Amino acid sequence: MTEQTLSIIKPDGVKKGLSGKIISIFEENGFEIKALKKVHLTKKQAEGFYYIHKERPFFNSLVAFMTEGPIIPLVLSCENAILKNRDIMGATNPKDAKEGTIRKMFAESIERNVVHGSDSIESAKFEIAYFFNVFEIL
Repeated sequence: MTEQTLSIIKPDGVKKGLSGKIISIFEENGFEIKALKKVHLTKKQAEGFYYIHKERPFFNSLVAFMTEGPIIPLVLSCENAILKNRDIMGATNPKDAKEGTIRKMFAESIERNVVHGSDSIESAKFEIAYFFNVFEIL
């Protein structure tokens, strides 16, 4: 089934100049890019996006990290996009990520892990709508 998912190239990926490489990896793996933009989140925007983690101990450091520089949210589409994107990204902790995954190749740590990807259809719908309106998704 064709799905859409949200992926974000996080501030560390943008700062390191990895955006083009990461986008190429998505395209080489059969994703169609339906939308993308470059934005710099405010603290309030980052808190709203990550609200499901607000009770977690890492919430404040995550918000601080996601606001330290620009990010690139993308809407990706293909068969089983959510699972496929998560496979291509690799485990959240790059030490546990498989060889050839984005996080294994580029991430520094569990927090500075270069990319985000939706983990379910429900979160993908919320996350896509958080960054894009219907006129921006082709």
